[in-house]
This record gives sequence, structure tokens and C-alpha cells, in this order.
Amino acid sequence: MRRHSEAPEADLRVLPSGTRWRVHGSGSPVTLVAHGLGATEGEARIPASGVRGTRVVLTLPGHGAAADPDEDYWDYGNVAADVLEVADLVGAERAVGVSLGAGALTRIIAEHPRRFERLALLLPAAVDRPRGGAVTEVFERLSSGVRAASADGGARLRELVGRGLPEGTGVGEYVEQRSSTLLRLGAALETLPHRAPLADRSALAAVPSPVLVLGATADPLHDSEVAEQLAAALPEGRLELFDSVAPMLTHRAELRGSLSGFLNS
Repeated sequence: MRRHSEAPEADLRVLPSGTRWRVHGSGSPVTLVAHGLGATEGEARIPASGVRGTRVVLTLPGHGAAADPDEDYWDYGNVAADVLEVADLVGAERAVGVSLGAGALTRIIAEHPRRFERLALLLPAAVDRPRGGAVTEVFERLSSGVRAASADGGARLRELVGRGLPEGTGVGEYVEQRSSTLLRLGAALETLPHRAPLADRSALAAVPSPVLVLGATADPLHDSEVAEQLAAALPEGRLELFDSVAPMLTHRAELRGSLSGFLNS
């Protein structure tokens, strides 16, 4: 196992890949929280709110204050290896993953079915097949916005990010923050849509733990059918769907309620 190095802050740790994590709260259970691709620091913390015990919030490479990763980092296997290493280091019994984080946890439980006693997988993007054509097209547009940023200062990317948000949602500096993060993730935007966490979802039949799967019916990046497939593949899978294009923005209170009710039980 790779050794981790300590940052100056007592509650911050860093892996050689650049993955960082902070510890919030104390006591049992210990819940690991893994965010999605391009998540702002505020988004990354949302699933930890209201969960009792110790919450360990990851920051993957290329996000927030984490260092940029090696060029070949962006593969579900590499992300899952980091997530599992942190889970083992902090003794996490439970876990929450959003999008890319959900994919990493799906990979972990397929290979280690009894590793977590309870999980929540939010907005899963893929199971054993890459994302569909329509979703891939959204990623291609975002990638084009990243490539154009050297010429237009990121204007095209900010327009694309803003276009994907629900009308009337107060997002403050969200568009700027998310766009700034995506500018660092060009390689991930081009690579991950063509990959899947698993080769065969049947491996999930061995997972005995209760798993809450939260999906969205209108999210352009996360097809609700994927959430349905994932929940169906898990013996103790439970599915909840939000009628939203971005439930972490439009249904934050309800989402937190579902998570805390499930994880605190």
C-alpha cells in the first residue's frame, strides 16, 4: 500500500496521486464521501451534511486544491484504487459516491463485495457499458469549450455550464467555479465517457450490503436508466429518482434527507 503524506493542516491528508481528504466530525460510523467529475468544493461536501459520526470528504486530483494528476490517471480503476486506499486508511464502514465517485465505489464493491456495510450511490453514470451517445455528445461539447478557452478565456465553457443548469436556481458563483475546475479536466472529459466501471454487472450479485441508488429523470449527464440498472443488479439495492436536471441543486434538502435517513439507520 502506498504511504500517504501529511499536509500542514491536521485534518488534511494527501495521496501521491494528488487525492486529498478532510475529516469532519467524530465517532462511529465512519463514512467516506467521493464526489463527481468537475464538482466544486461545495458540491463535494453536500452528501456529508446530516450524516452522523465521522465524515471523510475526498477531493480527487484536478479538483479544488488537489494537484493535477498524471495524464493516464483518468480511469475508473485508478480512481477506485485511490478511494479504496483512503477508505482503508480511515477505517470507513460506509460510503457515498456521486457520479464518478459512484462509479469508483461500484468498482470496489464488485471486487470486494463485503467492504462496506452500507452505501449510497448518487447519479451513477455507467455500470458495465460506457455512457450513451447523447451523454457523450454533452461531454464532447464541454471538451470543445475547454480547448477553446485559450482563445476565448473560457467564455464558451461557462456558457455551456450555465446552459445545463435548471432555470431559476440560485447558483451564485457556481458556474465560474465549475468552469474553472473543468478547465483542468480536459483529459478526463475526453476519456471517461468511453469507459465503464465494470466489465460485467453480474459481479454485483455478491454484494450483501444495503445500497441506496439516487438518480435523476432529466439530468443530461446521468441517464436515469443507469440508476435503474444499478439498483436492479444489487440484491439489496433501493432506487429513488428525482424529477430534476440537477437534484443536488434543486432538491438539496430532499436529497440530504434521503441520505441521512438511509445512512443514519
